Parts: sequence; C-alpha cells; structure tokens
Amino acid sequence: MEMSPISTMQTSDKKALIKRMAFMLTAVLLIVAAISAYKMVGGGQHPRQAPGPDTVSTTPVQVIDWAPEISAVGSVRAVNGADLAFEVSGIVEEINFQSGDEVAAGAVLVRLRDADERAKLLSLQSTAQLAEITYNRNLQLSKTQNVSPATLDANDANLKNAKALLVQQQALLDKKTIRAPFAGNLGLRAVDRGQYVNAGTAIVTLQALDPIFVDFYLPQQNLDQIKVGQAVIAKVDTYPDLSFKGEIAAINPKVDPTNRNVQVRASLKNPERKMFPGMYATVIIAAGKVTRPIVIPQTAVTYSPYGDAVYIIESKDDKMIARHSFVVLGEKRGDLVVVESGVKEGDNIVTAGQIKLRNGSVVRIDNSVQPMMDLQPKTANP
Repeated sequence: MEMSPISTMQTSDKKALIKRMAFMLTAVLLIVAAISAYKMVGGGQHPRQAPGPDTVSTTPVQVIDWAPEISAVGSVRAVNGADLAFEVSGIVEEINFQSGDEVAAGAVLVRLRDADERAKLLSLQSTAQLAEITYNRNLQLSKTQNVSPATLDANDANLKNAKALLVQQQALLDKKTIRAPFAGNLGLRAVDRGQYVNAGTAIVTLQALDPIFVDFYLPQQNLDQIKVGQAVIAKVDTYPDLSFKGEIAAINPKVDPTNRNVQVRASLKNPERKMFPGMYATVIIAAGKVTRPIVIPQTAVTYSPYGDAVYIIESKDDKMIARHSFVVLGEKRGDLVVVESGVKEGDNIVTAGQIKLRNGSVVRIDNSVQPMMDLQPKTANP
C-alpha cells in the first residue's frame, strides 16, 4: 500500500525538528563547558577564598611645638610710589636717566624746552631789581621829607608785585622740569627726546622698594591678637624658599562695616628689591604662646558626614588589626592637623591605604613611602 502525501510530509517535519533540538543541545553543552574551563584556569574566584591582609602605611602620633599663627593674603605696595608726569605741555628737551636706574631725591630726570620762560624770568628779575632800588632810594629820601608817603607806598607796592611776578614765573619754569620727589627705582621710560607731551602724560614710574609695605585684611575677631610693632613674615610665590621679615606698621582705626574686616599694614625689609608693588603676598603673624598639641598628617584622616576618623593599628593574636576611631580636629597647618581627642601620643595610625579598611581589618604594614609632615610645605620645582 502506498503512503499518502500527508503522511510523508509529517515524517519530514519530525526529522527536521529532531535535528534542530540536537543542534541547540550541543550549543548549550559547549557554552557550559567553556564557562567551566574558564573557572578552572583561574578566571573566576572561588567564593570561599579568604582575602589576604591589606597593605597600609603607618606613622606614630606626635606631640610638637605649635605656635599659634594668623595667616592672611595681602597686596605689596611701595612706601613711596608715583607715576611722574608734567603739569604743562611741551617738547622734551633733556632726559637724564635710563630705564631701571636708582636715583636720589631731587635728581633732574626730564626737562621740557623752556627758553621762552627763562628769558621772561630774566626780564622779571630786572624789573624786580629796579623796583627794589627805587623803593630803597625813596625810603632814604622820605626820612628827609623829600618824598611823600604816597609815593613811598606806591614804590613798596610795585616792589611786592615785581617779586610776586618773579615767583610766579619761576614756578612756571619749574613745571618744565621733573625731579625725583624721593629716592627710589625708576621704571621704563615712556617718552623720547624731541617728543611733544601733553600735561598729565606719564613719563616714568618711581618706586621706593626698601622698606616695602604689605596691606592685608583681618577679621575683627583677630584685633586682640595684633598690635603695632608685632613681628610678621611674608612670602611670595615668586620666591617660595624666601621669607621677608618685618613688623606691623599700622592698624586702620576703622572696621569695614560691610565685611567686619580691618585693614593692617606691615613694613618689610626688601634690601635685594625682590618684592615689587602689585605682588600678592601671604602674611604670617605669630599670635600667641607656643603649645605642644597632638598632631597627625592630614592624609591620615578619613572625612565623612558622620565624623572625622582615623585607623589605629593594634597587635592582637600575632596579627595587626586596624581599629576605627573618631577624632575631633583642631587647627590645620601645612601637612599637619591638631587632634583634640580620639588618639594619644604614640598611637600608630594609618596614613595610606585606609580607604579599603573597615573596623577590625587585618593589615600588613609597609612604611617604605611616608607622607609629608611639614608645617610650611614648599612647592616642588618641576
């Protein structure tokens, strides 16, 4: 008996279905085998593998001399400083300096063309001399009543007027010359010989650099800690290894009502002219007796919203255990911070690697690298 077409089609579908199922089962087995091989080689970690001790750096808690300080940022300014300019216009006739020169007070720096003014001055001098001769002659004649008092009064008035005109002309002539109003260092020359300059045009700057001032502001709370004559030290970024010594020269008697700060001026020695007006400087003022607080490196502190903490290393059952301890911090300075409570002198605290620790962690100590512990750290040169 022959099979019907329908029976033949059903048998074909069954064979195809069996082939697909066999293929899928083979693929699943291959994936499972690959994962097992990966874990056997070491790609996976056994969940029961015990973690080893964490490596940390430590340092003992210290007690050091700590002098209370007030720090502020200020601006450097010259004791005397001015941008020199003419009061009148004219043509530059004479220049008697080079840029950067150091000059004495009264030195003639620049002179404008002044031939007309000098000629007029000579004329007025002659007029004044004649008025004085006339007055003195008539004064003698008035003693013998050969000259009336009215004539003598007119002579006296003429003499005074001639002298006043002479002084006025001399003042005008002086305006044609710029002299150094004080000793100091000149800046860059801004005019040339033969150039026409208008009144008020800056010719050169003159700055007195030794001593030099630093103006800065302090909160009103610090007023009871400072006084005139108190020693200060200033530093500038240009010379990070240098300290400029000086003292408080003046304290503004008025507190700024907008921010409650008071302006203070320090006078500093600057013999090598390394501080220039316009620089900003950090001013440090010693403001109290030396104490001996407990200090730790700032890198040892773990900061969190729940409180600041450190890890103290303790020995237990031949193991080094990290114990979590909350601390109360005080003043920070340089690389160090004062600890008011939470640790004691001699405690061994973690300074590096504490981010991976928890209370009771077993640790291994490696102190081959230690944090900086400087009250006045310096920027390393590249």
